[in-house]
Amino acid sequence: MPRPLHLHADRLFPTDPAVRSLTRQLYHHVARLPIISPHGHTDPGWFADNAPFAGAPQLLLQPDHYVLRMLHSQGISLERLGVPPGPPVEPRAAWRIFADHYYLFRATPSRLWLDWVFSQVFGLQVCLESSTADLYFDTINEQLATPPFRPRALFERFNIEVLATTESPTDPLLQHQAIRASGWHGRVITAFRPDPVVDPEFEGFHEQLQQLGAMTGEDTAGYAGYLAALRNRRAYFASMGATSTDHGHVSAQTADLSDREAEALFRRVTAAACSAADAELFRAHMLTVMAGMAIEDGLVMQLHPGSFRNHNTQLFHRHGRDRGADIPVPTDYVHALRPLLNRYGNDPRLTFIVFTLDESTYARELAPLAGHYPAMKLGPAWWFHDSPDGMRRYREQITETAGFYNTVGFNDDTRAFLSIPARHDVARRIDCGMLAKWVSEHRLEDWEAAELAVELAYTLAKLAYRL
Repeated sequence: MPRPLHLHADRLFPTDPAVRSLTRQLYHHVARLPIISPHGHTDPGWFADNAPFAGAPQLLLQPDHYVLRMLHSQGISLERLGVPPGPPVEPRAAWRIFADHYYLFRATPSRLWLDWVFSQVFGLQVCLESSTADLYFDTINEQLATPPFRPRALFERFNIEVLATTESPTDPLLQHQAIRASGWHGRVITAFRPDPVVDPEFEGFHEQLQQLGAMTGEDTAGYAGYLAALRNRRAYFASMGATSTDHGHVSAQTADLSDREAEALFRRVTAAACSAADAELFRAHMLTVMAGMAIEDGLVMQLHPGSFRNHNTQLFHRHGRDRGADIPVPTDYVHALRPLLNRYGNDPRLTFIVFTLDESTYARELAPLAGHYPAMKLGPAWWFHDSPDGMRRYREQITETAGFYNTVGFNDDTRAFLSIPARHDVARRIDCGMLAKWVSEHRLEDWEAAELAVELAYTLAKLAYRL
């Protein structure tokens, strides 16, 4: 007999009855607010074409690196799940493997998000397991073939006010052009991710520089032309709705070189080979350069450091990026960010949003930095830590020093489109629980908590990302 799938109305709320009651009141105040999704990695082609999603495994299994990493950790090859390359896999067979192993996700954020999708989006009322795999597969696929489950219809059903995707400087943004030309009123914007042309160790760096030059008419073989090309593309991205840039460097290191030093370094990193030290120095310098450009053009700057990308070399060579093999590393911010902050940190025209995968830095480094520099704000708990306990740890460790208003609300940072409302729902529940706890301790008034609940769920993200 299949087990019932039930989402408790008070899930994730504190257990103390009085605190839970206040949490419930705060949550009902914000549960239906529009979603601001200012940073993520969904495919803009979904909204440009508005074609039906391919099917359950293609939408919910194969693109989700959280799911892939857990299954891989249990010895299930990505080929068996239909992740290219490799021989085609019958979609139902891949889905059955997922269903057989769904128990692996007990108590993980993935389980929270997926159960929400299964229940609230597709109306399924029994748990996913081996015996219900075909029911899930057939139900999801049948619904995905209907107009209410097209990307634009779901966007509107989810009450998304704005959603940002992330593209490389050499992306022509044809899909964003198509969205604009379609007449659809959903707001899907891009964000400028320059890593492929500012990281000398990024695969295809030299080819990307050549393409950047060809697109802009600038001589990217020289440092001045390179900077001009970056400004050109930033302006184009802004014209297509971008309000932010995003930088995914391994470290948070910044540098502030003279023009002569930068030109010499550029010649070294664009040679046939460059040292790891020069690559890191160039990335560090370009973060400071990008902060200066952000002051010029008004784009908000995000830094997502601290991930050892593609740690599993065999998996990377076989399947490429974003297959669940990125691992957090310790990250220094106090010393690393000082060159950039010394140059631009006191300028209120800059909004510099910093994230971390190193929770040990919350109270020691990030909260004091954001609690001092006008330009710097803290991004929410991210990636491995956008979980219920991760969100609680974030609020507990940063609030006393940075407060609420040096943070930027919540963003979902996901490729999994259907999980966006689930992720925002989790964040709203956790924040309401934290606020209710502080009211019960007489650290906040109830009216302050009500205002903060709205600001954390909606207003702060909208303001920080200039939306």
